[in-house]
Amino acid sequence: MLEANRGAPTAPIPFGGAGPVRGRLGGTIVEIDDAFLSRLRSACAEVSTEPALVAESSRDWWPLAMTWAVDGQAPAVAAAVARPASVGEVAAVVRVCNDGRVPVTAAAGRSGVCGASVPVHGGVVLDLGRLAGIVEVDDESMVLDVRPGTFGDVLEDELRASHDATCGHWPQSMALSTVGGWLACRGAGQLSTRYGKIEDIVAGLEVVLADGRVIRTGGAPRAAVGPDLTQVFVGSEGTLGVITEAWLRLHPAPPAERRSAWALPSFSAGLEVCRQVLRRGATPAVLRLYDETETKRSFDLDTNALIVLDEGDDELIFAVMQIVESECVAAGAEPLDVELVEKWMDHRNDVSALESLVANGFVVDTIEVAARWRDLDALYHEVLATLTAVDGVLAASAHQSHSYSDGACLYFTFAGRPDPDPKVKDAFYVACWDAATRAVLARGGALSHHHGVGLNRSRFVADALGPAFDVLVALKKALDPNGVLNPGKLGLPDPFGPVGWP
Repeated sequence: MLEANRGAPTAPIPFGGAGPVRGRLGGTIVEIDDAFLSRLRSACAEVSTEPALVAESSRDWWPLAMTWAVDGQAPAVAAAVARPASVGEVAAVVRVCNDGRVPVTAAAGRSGVCGASVPVHGGVVLDLGRLAGIVEVDDESMVLDVRPGTFGDVLEDELRASHDATCGHWPQSMALSTVGGWLACRGAGQLSTRYGKIEDIVAGLEVVLADGRVIRTGGAPRAAVGPDLTQVFVGSEGTLGVITEAWLRLHPAPPAERRSAWALPSFSAGLEVCRQVLRRGATPAVLRLYDETETKRSFDLDTNALIVLDEGDDELIFAVMQIVESECVAAGAEPLDVELVEKWMDHRNDVSALESLVANGFVVDTIEVAARWRDLDALYHEVLATLTAVDGVLAASAHQSHSYSDGACLYFTFAGRPDPDPKVKDAFYVACWDAATRAVLARGGALSHHHGVGLNRSRFVADALGPAFDVLVALKKALDPNGVLNPGKLGLPDPFGPVGWP
């Protein structure tokens, strides 16, 4: 089983092949000369061009890129890695890159699964891993001041041990991801129905702009000082600025917890139960519905399993779980062994299976989307139908992972074992993503719920946003006129040319 490297990035799979790691995408690569490298080292005390370190820093957990790694390839390889230890060094590095028209890609945990931190045009990887740790906890206001390179498990352990508090944000990548990554990709934790997604948790940011200026946004509760500038940078994936500090809302560590599990007659019936629970105002931390395929795979049961967990003040969560029970009973659900929740808890962050599948020639990925309740059931059936119709798909399934008053996230998984020829594998992968995404957008669903856009989804952004895409382009032009911040992502105009994907 793959073990997380506590407090540091964890490689998804070893690079194979002999010799140096090669770039796969074939887009324009920006090299750096000795003069630029000298300026970079004047800006940041820790800069490396060591090939193995640079190659490892140039990839993330994008599943398709894991198949390339077996052959000794990364999507692209940077020229250098800069590891600043202060916001001043971050600003200096970004300023040097902007002045030199060299692309700079922010990274830290590199746990993203869409290629968001891949330096598609080479240049500089800005590794924020040294900007880590809690700055301050305001216990009276329940606000955390934290640096972006702080890994999730390290943060949560310290909050609970030293401050009797929780951030409430618990992604599957908890031990692999950092605060900055959560914010950059607009992430969601598995308990988001109670605590919200990261955009609900964040209260303010410190951001370095492309010209090296340092700004701060937000800070006061529910302030009305023009548009919410914090949200401009949340989800921007390093294309508009580099996050160097964040203020997050906290909660007391939960004193109580309650659990239940239910068998639903159909996935559609399960979705309706979830909708009714949220409609009544109940927000259990976990309200997770698996279709028959995923129930069989996860729990070895022939049903549609709903697992429920809530935490917090016992009087509050007692009422929440009473609502869940009443809605399940009304829908004809049967109670299941509550140990199913414990089984999920024990395995929820285990990502080792992906490495094994890739090593055995499978192409596997997940596609998480969001939609309104009125559209979810039809969207579920349509996406599964389009995925299973793709030549070579061996399995397709889904679960509902995050619920809200207006809708929910559906989390699809597909797998196939195409011909080992790299071009065939790539074509199979693109066909699956194209088919599923077209079905989602046609139903009015959101392109992504919490994995972000990165490189893999960039070709869909203009269609997903429609005329509003021009607003995003205008923001990019205003904040990063030279286009040096993480180019090739979010479907934005790229001054360095095509990236070679798809």
